[in-house]
Amino acid sequence: MPPPPAMIEAHGLTKSYGRAAPPVLNGIDLRVDRSTVFALLGPNGAGKTSAVRILATLTTADSGTARVAGYDVVADRSRVRRAISLTGQYAAVDETQTGEENLRMMARLTGHSRTDARRRAAELLERFGLTGSARRPARTYSGGMRRRLDLAASLVGSPQPEVFFLDEPTTGLDPRSRQELQQMVRELAADGATILLTTQYLDEADRLADRIAVLDHGRTVAEGTPQALKSRVAGHRLDVVLADRESYFRLAPRALHHAPASLTLGLPTDGSAAHVRALLDEIDPAGTAVERFSLHTATLDDVFMALTATKEARTTHA
Repeated sequence: MPPPPAMIEAHGLTKSYGRAAPPVLNGIDLRVDRSTVFALLGPNGAGKTSAVRILATLTTADSGTARVAGYDVVADRSRVRRAISLTGQYAAVDETQTGEENLRMMARLTGHSRTDARRRAAELLERFGLTGSARRPARTYSGGMRRRLDLAASLVGSPQPEVFFLDEPTTGLDPRSRQELQQMVRELAADGATILLTTQYLDEADRLADRIAVLDHGRTVAEGTPQALKSRVAGHRLDVVLADRESYFRLAPRALHHAPASLTLGLPTDGSAAHVRALLDEIDPAGTAVERFSLHTATLDDVFMALTATKEARTTHA
């Protein structure tokens, strides 16, 4: 039986800004299934935001094709826009209006009557924990409250968007606000929404995403579930503190984790006692290079660094 159609599907997307500039996207493919959370990871300039802008019809690709909610992002642009919601790094709310006024205005713009707009605004204010602040100007809201108001505004229309693009939505938020927003993302997915998330917080992708694609220099360098990606790099990591800088730089090219200030390197291992002993004997046969060591489970930080770090970064990254 063929798989169900994807909610987001892209093939061979390329994008450059200027003839002399290197490509921001260099032929990426994406497939995001219905009711899942898909995370795009990558260093600054890897192409994450450009991919989102193409899929959300804000810009066009130089080549390649993409469909969102079953519609071509070029030929069916208006239908795509009716099926999606886009939340960027900064909340798109009118700071001079109250939270309630923002939602009522958005409801009216999407075709609700005055009575329905008032009712819909009240429902969303309660759902996003903003009822107590409903009549305060949005400029008095914290960053987390503005972000929640931004997400609430995206749900004002009827029917609810099928696809949500969240481009680094928790950037600049405090830990509590990040947790609140992450919970809302989980609830949206549980309600049947499809979510494409870009984030600089690798722990966030680990907690939220069903699948992850790692971009680097406009290409997809890895894709899979969080656990599969971590297993691909290493099931565990042996952190060793070296006795001197010579030993540190000798071993740095084979490490996943680098902390030159403390002369600490993280080396891949399967976590077994036999492999840890063999690894220590291999890197320090004389027993003088390693001062101490500890064993850790591999993280998405390790995946990120292993797949995107340059040779220079592997020896200087703190």
